[in-house]
Amino acid sequence: MEKLEKYRSLVRQLLNDHTPEDANRSDSEIECQLIFDTEHDHYQLLDIGWDGLKRVYNCFIHIDIKDDKIWIQRNMTEADLAQDLVEMGIPKEDIILGLHPSYKRPYTGYGVA
Repeated sequence: MEKLEKYRSLVRQLLNDHTPEDANRSDSEIECQLIFDTEHDHYQLLDIGWDGLKRVYNCFIHIDIKDDKIWIQRNMTEADLAQDLVEMGIPKEDIILGLHPSYKRPYTGYGVA
């Protein structure tokens, strides 16, 4: 349980670190949201709102924690989230690049599942 709490905390920190400083300007109809579902271990960074008449809903980062492993499900940023997690002290074998198909994961240098 201690490992799970540590991973939850580090994932929240990672998403906070990647939230733009000007994310929620008062002159914008687009809101940047951090989603921390600690009951089901889903974590997201997304934009939601309106750009004129166009609906905006963009998920930039989606991370899950499953079976004591951190799954990077989506990364639409230029950041290397897996490397960031390693630098935070998470072992590579506990990071799963879920955004890659399972047959490619053994070649990533990170965990497989």
